[in-house]
Amino acid sequence: MGEQRFLDEARIYVQAGDGGNGVVAFRREKYVPRGGPAGGNGGKGGDVYLQVDPQMNTLYKFHGRVHFRAERGTHGSGMNQHGRQGDDLYVPVPAGTIVRDADSGEVLGDLTEIGESLLVAQGGRGGRGNASFKTSTNQAPRISEKGEAGQERWLTLELKVIADVGLIGLPNAGKSTLLSVISAARPNIADYPFTTITPNLGVVQIGDAPPYVVADIPGLIEGAHEGKGLGDQFLRHVERCKLLVHLVDGSADDPLENFEAINSELASFNRHLASRPQLVVLTKADLPTVQQQEGALRDALEADGYAVMTISAITHEGLQPLQYRIAQMLAELPAPEPVVEVTPIYRPLDDDKQFSVGRDTDGAWRVTGVEIERIIQMINWEQEEAIERLQRQFRGLGITQALERAGVDMGDTVRVGEAEFEWL
Repeated sequence: MGEQRFLDEARIYVQAGDGGNGVVAFRREKYVPRGGPAGGNGGKGGDVYLQVDPQMNTLYKFHGRVHFRAERGTHGSGMNQHGRQGDDLYVPVPAGTIVRDADSGEVLGDLTEIGESLLVAQGGRGGRGNASFKTSTNQAPRISEKGEAGQERWLTLELKVIADVGLIGLPNAGKSTLLSVISAARPNIADYPFTTITPNLGVVQIGDAPPYVVADIPGLIEGAHEGKGLGDQFLRHVERCKLLVHLVDGSADDPLENFEAINSELASFNRHLASRPQLVVLTKADLPTVQQQEGALRDALEADGYAVMTISAITHEGLQPLQYRIAQMLAELPAPEPVVEVTPIYRPLDDDKQFSVGRDTDGAWRVTGVEIERIIQMINWEQEEAIERLQRQFRGLGITQALERAGVDMGDTVRVGEAEFEWL
């Protein structure tokens, strides 16, 4: 198990590109003695997207690479030349990937369609050059902005196999063998538990019925929903299937007990799974022991309302009727209820001017807010005009008044984001 190559969970770090800096520059043409401001804006940083790649079916690649960074924007320059926008970064993921913010656990997206993409980190805005600050009262501004830092975050990725039909059952119930004979899939098959350690997919085409995708879900054991064996890693793959085909080894000591054990694990893991439609398939019909107790097993299962079929993957007995029956049941089933609620990525509005005033543990004042923290991040502290403008912004946003009402005194330390200054 230590060499298991299938990873259905991964943790990655994404960082969008920083915005380029704006610059202070003035026109210097020979016959324009009083050239106006000509500092260009910095380019926006590149965004980071996750995008479904049809060539991927596991999260294994993220085992070796964790960090993903988009390109930053370039700086502006003189003659009103703006910096180039950083290239966006598209990180390929397999279909069926659920994306969560690692810190909050919030679901950011559920990527299911080929080519579908999800914005997970937004590039920083480019800083404005002095040409953008020209006004009727300030014809020669000497002020520019630094580029905004790109958004960065840790994400957790969770892969759920997307299939129409999920083959479930105890280890060695015959799931891999069945998949290999009804589709072109070639799963590992051997006579020991947990041969399958990754959900194998196969496409089944029978007659004129629409093709359907079958997933061989790795074997479950009692206590799987609590993390025993491989079960809790794979139960989540069953959630997306419209129909469950429950394979029961007819030669087992107590097939009915095994059947109930699997259903109990499904119900314990997720209540939605308990009501998912099931077709029960008794396997190994070529064995005399199965032939002897088939009637009793069928009667008991049908009495509980289950549809039952009997097959032998070795002799191919009952395989074609089974494939037709699955196609028929899929055609009659409505789409399953979505298990995961997808919520949008929270993005503060650019005009979000709300803020709060508090105290740090050392007694310093702390101002927090989307707009003011962005302003602080982009200010060029070497420019006197930029600092004067910051004082006006403090008053315009109401921060000066709020600090004074809270009791700020001359000489107190005030912090905003990474910046710290003395209150005068």
